[in-house]
Amino acid sequence: MKLLIVESPSKAKTIAKYLGGEFEVRASVGHIRDLPKSNKKAIDIEGGFIPHYEISAGKEKIVEELKMLSKKATTVLLATDPDREGEAIAWHIKEAIGLKNAKRVAFHEITESAIKEAIKQPREIDNNLKEAQEARRVLDRLVGYDLSGIIWKKVRYGLSAGRVQSPALRIVMEREREIRAFIPVTYFVLAGEWKTEGRMKESKSYTLAMECEVEPTVQGEAERIVSLGRKHAWEVTALDGSDVSRSPRAPFTTSTLQQTASSRLGYAPSRTMGIAQKLYEKGLITYMRTDSTTLSSTALGEIATTVENIFGKNFLEVRTYKTKAKNAQEAHEAIRPTHASARTAGTTDDEKKLYSLIWERTVSSQMKDAKLRRSKVIANIVGSKETIPNFSVTGSVVTFQGWLMADPDARGDDVQLPELTVGSTLTLTTLQSIEKQTQPPARYSEAGLIKELEKRGIGRPSTYASIIGTIEARGYVEKINKALHPTDTGEVVTSFLEEQLGEYISDTFTADMEDKLDKIANGEATYLKTLKDFYGPFLKDVKSKEKLEKATNLGEAPDDILCPLCNSKMVIKLARTGKFYSCARYPDCMGARKLDGSVMEGPKSLGRKCPKCGDITGKNGGGELMEREGRYGKFIACSNYPKCKYIEQDEEERKKKSTGISCGWCADGVFEERRGRFGVFYSCTNYPDCKHAIKTKPTGNRCPICKELMMEGTKTIPERCSDKTCPMHNPHKMGEAKK
Repeated sequence: MKLLIVESPSKAKTIAKYLGGEFEVRASVGHIRDLPKSNKKAIDIEGGFIPHYEISAGKEKIVEELKMLSKKATTVLLATDPDREGEAIAWHIKEAIGLKNAKRVAFHEITESAIKEAIKQPREIDNNLKEAQEARRVLDRLVGYDLSGIIWKKVRYGLSAGRVQSPALRIVMEREREIRAFIPVTYFVLAGEWKTEGRMKESKSYTLAMECEVEPTVQGEAERIVSLGRKHAWEVTALDGSDVSRSPRAPFTTSTLQQTASSRLGYAPSRTMGIAQKLYEKGLITYMRTDSTTLSSTALGEIATTVENIFGKNFLEVRTYKTKAKNAQEAHEAIRPTHASARTAGTTDDEKKLYSLIWERTVSSQMKDAKLRRSKVIANIVGSKETIPNFSVTGSVVTFQGWLMADPDARGDDVQLPELTVGSTLTLTTLQSIEKQTQPPARYSEAGLIKELEKRGIGRPSTYASIIGTIEARGYVEKINKALHPTDTGEVVTSFLEEQLGEYISDTFTADMEDKLDKIANGEATYLKTLKDFYGPFLKDVKSKEKLEKATNLGEAPDDILCPLCNSKMVIKLARTGKFYSCARYPDCMGARKLDGSVMEGPKSLGRKCPKCGDITGKNGGGELMEREGRYGKFIACSNYPKCKYIEQDEEERKKKSTGISCGWCADGVFEERRGRFGVFYSCTNYPDCKHAIKTKPTGNRCPICKELMMEGTKTIPERCSDKTCPMHNPHKMGEAKK
C-alpha cells in the first residue's frame, strides 16, 4: 500500500479520484500540532528558541490513524500546500507520526496530470522553508506575548498586540487622524443640461449634461456665472478628440483577488479565501495563496486556444507580466482556472461568481488592448461682454472591444456623446449652483487596507485575510458601510504602542522582518541568529517600559466638563465599552460622565453578598453584589471583579432574554440569550455550573435520533439538531450519505 497525505478532506477526495487504487489518500485536516497556549511551555528561549509543540486538540485520532496507515505503507508521500506553511505542516506530520523515509510532493493545481507529474518527482522536505515558517510562528508568539503583556499592565487587562496586526491597526489609525485634521473648503459645482440637435443613433435631439471647468470658492462668483448663463445663448466652442488604448490587467494574485472580489462582489477577504479554497480543493483553480502574476507555458497555450475559439484569433495577444511584490515566492503561478476552456464552474452561487471572476481576469490578460475614441465637448455663452469659464463633458466610445469582450464589467460607464461641430447651437434647459465642501481622505475598506499592506510590505498572501479578521475580532476596528473605523480601544492601543514601542509597529521594522524571513527560506540566513539578533534588544526595550506609570488617563476633559458629584476637573479614561470621563480625584470620588456629557451611574450595591466569594459575615474579603451597566445592558457582578468573576443578569433583562425552554442537562435550568465575542448564543441559566450552550435559538423540540434540543435552521437547512455529531445536525448531508 502507498499512502499520500494532504491537508483537506475535500482535497483528498478529489485526488483519490485521479489516483484510483494506487494510493490511499488521507487528510491531516490542517495543522496537527501547534504551540501550547502558555508561553512558558511554548518556547525554550535560552536553549536556542526551540519550540515545544503539542498535538492540537481533537487531532489525536487523526494522528493515530496516520501512524497506523504509515506502518503498513511501502511509500508515504506528503502532499500539503505548496508554500511555507504547507512545508511546515508536512514536517509536523513527519515528526508527529514518526516517519523516517517520507517524501514531499508539491503541485499548484489539483488536476490529474499535475498530481501524477508531482508524484514522479518526490523530494525531501525543504528545511529552509520549514524554518522560515517556524521563525514566523515563534516571532509572532514572542512579539504578541510581550507586547500584549505590557499593554495589559499599562493600559487595560485583556488587550492584545501583534507583530503584524498592530502595524495594520496603526495604518487605519493614521488615516483616521488625517480625517480629523482635515479642514474642509467650500466650493460650488455648476452643472446644467442643454438640448442639442446633434445626431445620436435614431434620436433627433439629445440632452447634454455638462459641468463648469472651474469650481468657484466664492458664492458671489458662482451666482454671477449662473446668472449670465441663464441670460445668454450657448454654443459649442471647441471639440477635442483622441484615440486611447486600455490594456488588460495582470492575472490575479491573492491580494488583487481579494480586492476585486470585495469591490465587485462585496465579499470580505475571509469569505473570498474560503470560497477560493473550495475551488482549489475541487481542482477548479490553481493554488490561491500567491503573489506571482506568472502563467505557465502550458496554461498560456490553453488560454490562447480558448481566446481563439470563443472570441477569434484577432483578439489574441500573448503577454507576460512582471510580478510587483518584493521577493514573490509563495507560489510559482498566478491564480487561474485549471482548465481555461471551462468558462463556468463551481456548485454554489458563491463558487460560480468567484470562478467567473478568475476566469475573466485570466483569459482577458492574454487579449489585445481595447480601443476607445475619447471626445470632449466644450461650450460657452455667446453675445456677452462678460466672460465665464468653459463648461465641458467628456465621453468615450469603444471602437474595438479587445480584452473587454472577456471582462465586460471592467469597462465602467461611458458617456455617449452626439455628433456635434464647433458652433453648434445649444439650448439651455437647467443651470444651477450646488454648494459643496472638499472631503477628507476616505477610510480604508478591507480591500483598500489589503492593497496598502501589500504596498508597504506588511504580511504575506496567506496572512492578509487573517490580519483584518484579527483586528475586527479584537474590537479594534468596526466595519461601517464597508469602511473600517478604529474604535476607542483601537485608538488607545495604537497610541500607546506608537509612543512607547513605535519601532516595532513601524513599516520599516515589519517589512525588514519579512525580508529576514525570506532570507531564511532562501538559505541566506539562519533561524537561530535571526531570532537572537531580534529578541535580545526587543525584550530589553519592552522591560524598560515596565517602569512607566499605568496609562489610565488619556488626557484632560474639556474645561466645561466637570464632575457631577464634586464639581472637580475630569480626565478621559478607557473602559471595555469605550472612552468616558472620570473624576480626576478617583478613587476618592466615583463621579463619571459619558462622552456626550450625560452622567454615568456607577455600580449600585444590592446589599447582598456574592454567593461565590462572599459570606454573611463578610469574612475572607468576601465581595458584595453590585448592579452595573455594560454594552449589552444591566447585569449584576461581584465587587471583587475581576478576581471574582461571578455574574448574574438583572431580573428584567433576564426575563426579556429567556426562551422559556428547559435545558434538559440540569434540573431547573432554562435557555436564555447571551452575547459573547463571536456574537449571540444560547446557554443555560445555571451557567457556569451548567455549561450547556448552543449557537442558534432552540425551538423546544427534541431530536428524533439523539433526543438533544433542536434549533432554528437557515434558508437552506431546516430545523436541526444542536449536537454537531448527530446526523440531524445537517439533514442535507444525511440525505447525501443515504444516496
